[in-house]
Amino acid sequence: MSAVNVQVTGPGEDPASLSERDKQILDFERQWWKYAGAKEAAVREAFNMSATRYYQVLNALIDKPEALEADPLLVRRLRRLRAARQRQRSARRLGFEV
Repeated sequence: MSAVNVQVTGPGEDPASLSERDKQILDFERQWWKYAGAKEAAVREAFNMSATRYYQVLNALIDKPEALEADPLLVRRLRRLRAARQRQRSARRLGFEV
């Protein structure tokens, strides 16, 4: 399996306060579907971390104003998806469908 090369490019050019890893994570989220195989394998190869850790880092990252400034469309989409999943989990716990 070849190494995944994550390019740091995007709509918002390099806000100074985002780390290089944060920029790479945003770029990866923007284009992860281009990589062959499962997302979890691509995450492990690109960032050398488990999928669980990656999602913890990603969730913290999308809460940063700097991330929103760097790529507003992506960050808003990821926030909407996270909120929808949270609503579904809450509804299941309460015993009804959303």
